[in-house]
Amino acid sequence: MTPTFRRGDVAGLTRLIVSVCVGLTSTVILTATTAFDAPLAGWALGAGLFVAWTWIALGPMNADDTAAHASREEPSHGATMLAVIALALVSLGGVVFVLLHKDHTSLVVSTLAGIVASWAAIHTIFAVHYARIYFTEPVGGIDFHQDSPPVYSDFAYVGFTVGMSFAISDTDLGSSAMRRPALAHALLSYLFGTVIVALLVNLVAGL
Repeated sequence: MTPTFRRGDVAGLTRLIVSVCVGLTSTVILTATTAFDAPLAGWALGAGLFVAWTWIALGPMNADDTAAHASREEPSHGATMLAVIALALVSLGGVVFVLLHKDHTSLVVSTLAGIVASWAAIHTIFAVHYARIYFTEPVGGIDFHQDSPPVYSDFAYVGFTVGMSFAISDTDLGSSAMRRPALAHALLSYLFGTVIVALLVNLVAGL
């Protein structure tokens, strides 16, 4: 079957760049209104837009569309890691900043929204990256234990499972090319779960 996807015609890197631009523009606009939490609010908006746009575009794709899109459109390993490291660093920086200015309720709310959006964005980026690796010759690397070819929702399952449990569930990884990013993903998720979220819980509890 010839791939017929339309919603995914916008490349993943383009979605990321546009989302960053929206976040920066929002920051500038909010700063003009003297909003103290403008950078964090803009960051939350940009990351949230990226996540929503990505799954609206990729979620409806069938197996043929997923294979064609993943192998042609999505960012390389280097771009993927750069994006997730940036999200993690911004999240950590946001927590440190809000700890220094925790009397501002709006700042705490913006930081919480940004952390949630960044968490979802990191796992989204990894899910799409797993799809790209899977459909790179030789095709494979994840055993989904099903007869039908995988679609993006299957890779979302893998990505968010690693993100929430720091481990693989019922999908077996069958190649080093797949295990390497999964290890980085699990370590980064652990950082989120033990450092950033723990700091935020303590912060909110102390309000």
